[in-house]
Amino acid sequence: MAPISLKRYAILASLCAATALAPLSAHAQQATVQDGIKVRPLSTSRIFAGGADFNAQSKQQYAQLVNEAKEKNALVPDSDPQVRRLRAIAQRIIPFATRWNEAAADWNWQVNLLNSDQVNAFCMPGGQIAFYSGIITKLNLTDDEVAIVMGHEISHALREHSQAQAGKGNLAAVGAKLAGAGLSAWLGVDPSITSTATNMAAQGVMLKFSRDDEREADLIGMDLAARAGFDPRAGVILWQKMAAVSKGAPPEFLSTHPSGKDRISQMNSHMAQVLPLYARSKGVSVDALPPYRSNAIAQR
Repeated sequence: MAPISLKRYAILASLCAATALAPLSAHAQQATVQDGIKVRPLSTSRIFAGGADFNAQSKQQYAQLVNEAKEKNALVPDSDPQVRRLRAIAQRIIPFATRWNEAAADWNWQVNLLNSDQVNAFCMPGGQIAFYSGIITKLNLTDDEVAIVMGHEISHALREHSQAQAGKGNLAAVGAKLAGAGLSAWLGVDPSITSTATNMAAQGVMLKFSRDDEREADLIGMDLAARAGFDPRAGVILWQKMAAVSKGAPPEFLSTHPSGKDRISQMNSHMAQVLPLYARSKGVSVDALPPYRSNAIAQR
């Protein structure tokens, strides 16, 4: 009778794992449409992230980052032209945020610039934005390109990607543990061996979903920027510049970010949906728009 019990346990564990991981794949098959931009519904996995505790922790992390930067004289002062520039761009984008998440109307928006060579920027849940000076100087960003970066990062917050990723991570961990235990019982081997395999499989799932989030943020970021009067064609140039400074990046299937070529292709394929938004903000037709002009990338 013992082998039968083990098999039953393995089957039960596998079913539990499949149930736990189901939200990771099911909602990827759904989509909603806003002005031609297809996006997935907000992930139901958000509810497994911790809710108010997660958001409070995010705000605390941002406050800690700003305080540490201030102590190290790495927080660029409010009077700096680049800080004022970033905040002016944000003020044009923020009014359109509620289109994607009504809760954004009550967010305590903040924009800060950190003196660092990192080519990076982010937006925490609740609207706390930070840019690193390296992304502006190394890429020699135009206002349109800054808006694309900012729109992308804001989109992550609006679509609650970090909450969803945290929830998916919790679900994947539970699923991997159950699947590993079931596989161990089925094969009669050391649980540590099977848990390693199942954890690697779960990690692969998480990488895939992170890439999906990046693609979604690219599209919504272009939408936000275009409605705010920034040229969405800047997104293509931005990723060409990114490619120039990120040589040696890992292959796409091992990265949490899509490849630059993938992103550029997606942006171009949706330009017909977002370019009219930009033209409308300028009061002209698409045909009357001048060619996009960028700044040459900074020499290193």
